Amino acid sequence: MNSTKNNLSMFNFATLWFGASISVAEILTGGMLASLGFKMGVLAIILGHLAGTTILVLGGIIGTEERIPALVSTRISFGQYGSYLFSVLNVLQLLGWTAVMIIVGARSVNHITKTLWSFDNLTVWSLMIGILIMFWLWLGKDSGWKMANNIAVVLLFCLTIFLSIIIFGNHELFTREGTGTISFGNAVEFAVVMPLSWLPLISDYTRFAKTKRGSAWGSWLGYFIGSSWMFIIGLGAAIVASDADPTAMLLAANLGIVALGIIVLATVTTTFLDAYSAGVSFLNIFPKLKEKTVALVMTGIGTGLAIVVNIEQYEVFLYAIGSVFAPLFAILLTDYFLLKRKKIQPELLVNWGTLLLCTVGTALYYQFIKFDFVMGSTIPVMMIISILHSITWRLTAKWKYAKKSVQA
Repeated sequence: MNSTKNNLSMFNFATLWFGASISVAEILTGGMLASLGFKMGVLAIILGHLAGTTILVLGGIIGTEERIPALVSTRISFGQYGSYLFSVLNVLQLLGWTAVMIIVGARSVNHITKTLWSFDNLTVWSLMIGILIMFWLWLGKDSGWKMANNIAVVLLFCLTIFLSIIIFGNHELFTREGTGTISFGNAVEFAVVMPLSWLPLISDYTRFAKTKRGSAWGSWLGYFIGSSWMFIIGLGAAIVASDADPTAMLLAANLGIVALGIIVLATVTTTFLDAYSAGVSFLNIFPKLKEKTVALVMTGIGTGLAIVVNIEQYEVFLYAIGSVFAPLFAILLTDYFLLKRKKIQPELLVNWGTLLLCTVGTALYYQFIKFDFVMGSTIPVMMIISILHSITWRLTAKWKYAKKSVQA
């Protein structure tokens, strides 16, 4: 890696992840916690984000230290072919997120234009948002992108202030009971899984960090503050207005055109990361392709999915992400930080022992969902898998498929 590319500072990471966390999807997810009431809902949000963001940043540290993308780092524990499997799964989840973000943003924008100008065409807005994401990708990680991202974050920060004033100005926020049936454990799980969904992406960016400290603290503060804030805004909106979608609040405040721009900006800055990292993950399998070109293609596919597929099942989607990536990164983080196995073995193709343990972790995850554990599913599953891996890795050391060494 050329050291001249390692130019992202703590401030860059803070704005990157703060901007990424400000999205309608995060607000809507926070709204799903309304049945807990405001105080218990905020407690679940903070606990989940403390755990989830810390796990996220640990994954990012690997990228900074080794200067490799997130999915390439999984070769440390799972081998080359094992990383291909997770790359495919990650590309699928990122295409899913790209489609979800585009359709959620398009619906909000369409609601605004329908109210203001009677223009009602969801397909057009999905295409427009997809094109804007492609433009953001085209800017790349140069100084132009950093300046555009910083300006976007300032504008989005103003949005969070405005929405917060509206919600916290309602005196019924702390007394009114919300609607829904979500448990405290499931609420914590959603707050953990949201940052967990970025785990297969974070090293795609932290590998370009100036310093490990800067990337770690910038990423942690940016995402923790932004995502927790979005969840709390959604929670408050769902309690006081029975609707977590911020579009209605923006329209009620006569911010028609401004609201349009804000929703589009929030959607683009977040979905850009999904599309870019889908391209990076794809390059783990086909390294000769161009990163930016693949990311643009992924955006096109995600836009097409947003138009033709009705993607609504947030809960099922979030659980699917947690079930795969919680045990995967429990094993990788254990290898890297506890067992000090930090280097990729070029000859290792598949580690059957870790793949088997990852499968066990996925099965455990869905069992913990049924148990409705007070701390959700991700945290206990990662702890159990980490302990099991620490105990069994020597016993399964020979359960591998490796390249045969060639004698000179």
